[in-house]
Amino acid sequence: MKLSARNQLTGTVTAIETGVTTTIVRMECNGTPITASITNAAVEELGLAVGMTATAIIKASDVMIGV
Repeated sequence: MKLSARNQLTGTVTAIETGVTTTIVRMECNGTPITASITNAAVEELGLAVGMTATAIIKASDVMIGV
């Protein structure tokens, strides 16, 4: 699959926390932790499991930081 998003970080799935409708997926990409909230259906369709290799694809128009 080809994507226009340039921010693609390959890493290892370190945790999967399933909720009622969404799942929090945690990854480590070259020492950097990445967290994504995706649907439970997406986790199932992708066959995600702790320890597997996956790619975080990041495409955002805004990045906000607050204190």
